Amino acid sequence: MELALIKLLSAHVLGDFFLQPDQWVAEKEEKKLKSGKLYLHVAIHIVLIFLLFFNFSVFPQALIIGISHLIIDACKLQFQKPNNKRLWFFADQLMHLLVILAVWLAFTTQISVDISFFQNEKLWLYVLGALFLTSPTAVIIRVAIARFIPDKNTISLHKAGKFIGILERLLIYIFIITQHFEAVGFLLAAKSIFRFGDLKEGNELKFTEYVLIGTLLSFGIAIVVSLGIAQINL
Repeated sequence: MELALIKLLSAHVLGDFFLQPDQWVAEKEEKKLKSGKLYLHVAIHIVLIFLLFFNFSVFPQALIIGISHLIIDACKLQFQKPNNKRLWFFADQLMHLLVILAVWLAFTTQISVDISFFQNEKLWLYVLGALFLTSPTAVIIRVAIARFIPDKNTISLHKAGKFIGILERLLIYIFIITQHFEAVGFLLAAKSIFRFGDLKEGNELKFTEYVLIGTLLSFGIAIVVSLGIAQINL
């Protein structure tokens, strides 16, 4: 895999999941094209590409990705409804990824980096994998299982589930990359022990199913991403 493609994907992950607060998303959905956060969000994506490549020669690529990002997000905001929000989330991400791939294929011979440290493809691949397994995967799981959320008041810490999921996926990532596969089993067993009390006290089938779906999705995505990156030869 080319370093340029990894950097373009990293810029997308950072811009869409790390540097876009929930308040921005809410404002964009409310004001749509009149939201200033929409245009700031696009500008951040463009700036990130310059920062990761550390080269102003990538201006055409950054501009194309930025304009396409604005168009895709605008379409999503205009046509997204409560009953198809989940579908539009995945369609939006797919379209962004297709644009990035197209830009990379079209300009791959023109993209270059002057600083040798940033030429380490394996390093950037590991960084991309770690980034994807934090907030992006948390958002994907939240959207995917939103329909299964039990209709009851919760007493857990604010966003505790999100951060527990991020930590467990990063641990799985580290274990698989370093070829300590047995540690993944211990992690799953440890989480099961801690969760057993909550599930037993909750005494509700739907809550148990919700936790199992989320846990298996989290572990499954982390394992697939980790194995995929470990198998890539650079």
